[in-house]
Amino acid sequence: MKPHVLVTNDDGIHSKFLHLLVEALVPKFRVSVAAPKSEQSWIGRAISRHSEIEIEEHSAHFPTGVVAWSIGGTPSDCVNIALGNLLNDRPQIVVSGINLGFNTSEILILSSGTIAGAIEGSIWGLPSIAFSQAIPNELYGAIHAQAGQTDDRFFPIISASASKAAEITENTLVMPPVLGKVLNVNFPDTMHSEALIEQTSPSKIHLGSLYERNENGKYRFRYSEGTRVCNNPNSDRDALKRGNVSISELDFSAIGKTNKT
Repeated sequence: MKPHVLVTNDDGIHSKFLHLLVEALVPKFRVSVAAPKSEQSWIGRAISRHSEIEIEEHSAHFPTGVVAWSIGGTPSDCVNIALGNLLNDRPQIVVSGINLGFNTSEILILSSGTIAGAIEGSIWGLPSIAFSQAIPNELYGAIHAQAGQTDDRFFPIISASASKAAEITENTLVMPPVLGKVLNVNFPDTMHSEALIEQTSPSKIHLGSLYERNENGKYRFRYSEGTRVCNNPNSDRDALKRGNVSISELDFSAIGKTNKT
């Protein structure tokens, strides 16, 4: 019997990157999808405490055999609701992505809904992976506006990333799950089947202000590349610059532990 994987993301149920990941997983896994109804980027580990969450069946939009739900909440909501209420059996692994854009550096990791979905899986004691795709600046706007649809320039790259994501997911199953640990995987914007994999650590970036004042005197989000505050050649961003796949182990397992003397 195929192992069971639960898939989520933060770009929404309609993201082409999500669908390519699911298609790559189907040959090796029994796939369930619980993804947000709309984009939930930069929302971190938000929980919809004060909202009623609507859930819709969405399986018809995925390959035969995939069970999918569109959920009117955050990525953390999606994984929590799926594991606690929707799935008839417990999956062997949770994966989140593939995100439109990289999730490198500590500040982006802590802000990412994609990574938060994987963290929720790890809290349930399941091996969990977050997948993200670096996109060239000149292509990002169009790809984001079209929910991950790409032209011939980028489609082979995201296809190679989806295939590698399925391979990493399969390989991760042989590792014992550790409560509170997540693999953060970033694919370079030149991804191909022979790209090397590097074990990395998150870059340390100072983003500064993420808001600018508009003509109405209000403030609106504006992304900043930030300033690097520590040079570490083993960082996630450096691996991407070298055209390699970055895998950082995010370890939240020590939170709440006390040292005994």
